[in-house]
Amino acid sequence: MIYLDHAAATPVSAKVLAAMMPYFTEQFFNPSAPYLPAKHVRESYESAKNDLAHAIGAKGVDLIVTAGATESINLAFTVLNQFPGSKCLTLATEHNAVLEAAKSHTCALVAVDKNGIIQLDDLRQKLSDDVALISVSLANNELGTIQPLAEIAEIIRQIRQDRLQRGIMLPVYLHSDASQALNLIDINVARLGVDLLTLNAAKCGGPKGVGALYVAHGVKLQPITVGGGQERGLRSGTENVPGVIGFAQAATETKAHLSSHRKQYQKMADIIRQELESIKTPVQDQDPALHNSIIAQNDKKVNRKSQFIRFLGNPKHQLASFISVSFSGIDAERLIYRLEMRGVLVSTGAACAANKGIKSHVLAAIGLSDAEIAGSLRISLGSTNTLENVHEAAKIIREEVEHEYQRMERK
Repeated sequence: MIYLDHAAATPVSAKVLAAMMPYFTEQFFNPSAPYLPAKHVRESYESAKNDLAHAIGAKGVDLIVTAGATESINLAFTVLNQFPGSKCLTLATEHNAVLEAAKSHTCALVAVDKNGIIQLDDLRQKLSDDVALISVSLANNELGTIQPLAEIAEIIRQIRQDRLQRGIMLPVYLHSDASQALNLIDINVARLGVDLLTLNAAKCGGPKGVGALYVAHGVKLQPITVGGGQERGLRSGTENVPGVIGFAQAATETKAHLSSHRKQYQKMADIIRQELESIKTPVQDQDPALHNSIIAQNDKKVNRKSQFIRFLGNPKHQLASFISVSFSGIDAERLIYRLEMRGVLVSTGAACAANKGIKSHVLAAIGLSDAEIAGSLRISLGSTNTLENVHEAAKIIREEVEHEYQRMERK
């Protein structure tokens, strides 16, 4: 099996598992209990939070541990509850967790370009005096597009200053979902200028079901889970000690190898792109009109100039581990099945959406036609990949795509 869907889930590393194991067995104590063994567990828990926070240039007290990125995002949006009548801004390309959380509030969408990068001029235009929260992911979960957060933060700083000069006291906060970014970007909350930052253990070699929210000093949230008052009263419930221990270990490991991982994934991505660029399509050998007839099976309105193979996103502003590609006219779900039969695992995009058979809102937002969306794959590299198995996988993908185009020609 060659796994090319690390954006959906990553395996827990051996070191992470080893760090977690004692807290399932001999160090199982509730960290809130009053006796000494429990106090030792509390110390380990707080130490792990400090290590995790250090990986993003923060302090342990700045983090609220959650049961995953989705909860973290929902908690971040409670900042709006203290400002009745305020609204938020986000992108149409955000993860569904952000878009669904935004639906509970008045929200406007900021435009993106064909690569999914925020249009800063549109942001400036839509930053009206009633906006209190802007949520923009650091790296998109389908395209791998990296957003210019520091530039967004500077715009927000200017807006804050202007509001104060005009006597408007409504603050404006910047939240970012960094779930996909921790293992490939050197994150520093001060450099990014964020007030709220979502983290996800499962995307960087840590355990599933563990997330965190960085909360800058002075930002006030409301709990969405009440009870015993853990996590500064914002996330009650007995602490997930082994999960946080594992998350901290994973974050520390990835931060230590950021540069080498980026170089390694770039080589692998180049191999895949080169192989896919060599795919023989009907238009190379036959009348270009055939191209339109094939695509018309899925979308009769597709422009005749549409290309068969289209790489999505701009590699200069994209995570090195992402290759998002559209094979226009092909049924990607059928292609994924055929690839799995040959031992290659890829996806059409976000796992939660793909499982429901929902058309990608991300690809629609960057202007892809229905036929291009239907033929799109997300390939995401990670720790299970080697140059050898990437070569093999790229060859298999090329063969299967060519097989699908040939099959369509015969119809």
